[in-house]
Order: sequence, then C-alpha cells, then structure tokens
Amino acid sequence: MARTKEFDPDAALQSALELFWSKGYEATSMADLVAHLGIGRASIYATFGNKHELYLKALDRYAETRERELVDELSRPGPALPGVRSLVRRFAAEASAADFRRTGCFVTNAAAELAPHDEAADRRIERNWEGLETLLRAALVRARAQGEIPDDRDPRALARMLLVLLQGIRVVGKVSGGRERVRDAAEQALALLD
Repeated sequence: MARTKEFDPDAALQSALELFWSKGYEATSMADLVAHLGIGRASIYATFGNKHELYLKALDRYAETRERELVDELSRPGPALPGVRSLVRRFAAEASAADFRRTGCFVTNAAAELAPHDEAADRRIERNWEGLETLLRAALVRARAQGEIPDDRDPRALARMLLVLLQGIRVVGKVSGGRERVRDAAEQALALLD
C-alpha cells in the first residue's frame, strides 16, 4: 500500500524556491534542502526529482508568479504608458532596497549562474524574458495607438531596450553603490519614451 505524503508539496516547493533564491543553485546542497524543507531526501526525490529538477520547478514557480504581476501591471485599461513607467520605477526601487543585495531577482540570478551552461535553465530564462518583452511591446503598441508616444517610435525596439535595462537594473542592484546608477538609468530610459 502506497504511503500518503506527510507534507504539502506546494509549500515544500515554495520553501525550496526561497532557499535556491537566497543561496543559488550550486551553493545549495541536498542536505540544505532536506534541512530547510524539513522532509527526507527520499521524499524530495520521489516528489520533485533530483536537485536540478527541483530547481527548475522552483524557477518555473517564480516566473509564473512574477508574470501574473506583470500582466496585471501592464494590461490595465486606459493609458498604457503609466503602467510601463510604473514598472520601470518599481524595478529600480526594488533593486535599490537594502535586502535586494542579498537575494536579487531569481531569474536574473539563474541567468548569471546557470544559463551559460544549462540548456534547461537557459530555455526558462529566455521564455521569461520573451514574455516580459511581449508584455512591454503590447503596452507600447497601445501607447503609440493612443498617442502617448510618437508614431515614429518602434514598440519592439523600445520593449527590447527596456527588457535589457530592467535586467541590468537587477544586476547593478546587487552591487554596493548601485542605487544612484539604477535610479538615473531608469529615469533616462523613461525620458526616451517622451
């Protein structure tokens, strides 16, 4: 007779996400996961697979959660440009927060740590960035159609510039002295939308 799980897999996945987010993939051992999740190694393997599979599931969870937030922020009815401006300023404010240096953005961290040599992680990161670029582009297309930005502005090129800026903000935010750089870069990028 099969044993019933004595833990909540959803809560365990969230706990694993938090551990990987704060320590990174390589620095997190199976022993760390066992201790942090409070479940046995065999249960982790049976429920999530190996450490790499668990990491990818955690990365998926993080990306899905963030994507819902971005859709909400960039798809509001009415003028589109305030949502774009709000998003850029929010990324800058988050990257300037004191606790950001400790954790950063899980997707950006994964890009720096794993993407160069891990195809599965790279695909997820690319999918995340493509999703953000698509949301930004759609908002900028709406903004141009509503007369919020000049007709000669290319929404796709602007979305790509903002995507790269936002990821750069995440990286610079992890470095001491990054606050002013982040704020100034965000405001200069927003000036390009006028």
